[in-house]
Amino acid sequence: MLGLRDAHHYGTKTLRDIEAALEDHARDLHAEIRCFQSNHEGEIVDFIQEHRDVASGVIINAGALTQVGYSILDALLDARLPVVEVHLSNIHAREEFRRHSVIAPFARGQIAGLGWRGYLYGLAFLISTLNEEEQS
Repeated sequence: MLGLRDAHHYGTKTLRDIEAALEDHARDLHAEIRCFQSNHEGEIVDFIQEHRDVASGVIINAGALTQVGYSILDALLDARLPVVEVHLSNIHAREEFRRHSVIAPFARGQIAGLGWRGYLYGLAFLISTLNEEEQS
C-alpha cells in the first residue's frame, strides 16, 4: 500500500520505487539482493527459512508485525544472519504501541524515520559490516 498510505508517515514512493532504488544501490555496492513483501506472517517466515543458506544478511521492515512477530523473530534467529531493521516512519515518535520491536534487541541496528532512504542506509551498513567481518 506504499504510495497510497499516509504520506506524512510513509512518503509517496511505492514499494516498487523503493525496490528499484535498492536494486540500483546494490549494484553500486557490488551486491545482489532479493526483495520480498507479504502481509502474511507465515509467508515471511517461509521466505527467511528458504533463503537462510544463500543470504548473507537481512534487512527487514516487519510493519505491524514488528511488535508481535515472534515467529519472524524465531526465523531470523534460526537463520543466524545479521539483521538490520528498517522503518519508514520514526516509530519512537508515534503511538506508544509502535515503539516496541521484538526484533530490535537481536538486530545489528534499527533505522527509523529516514523514509525510503533508510533501506539504502541499511543496505550500505549491512554490506560494510559483512566486508569488515570477512577481513578480520
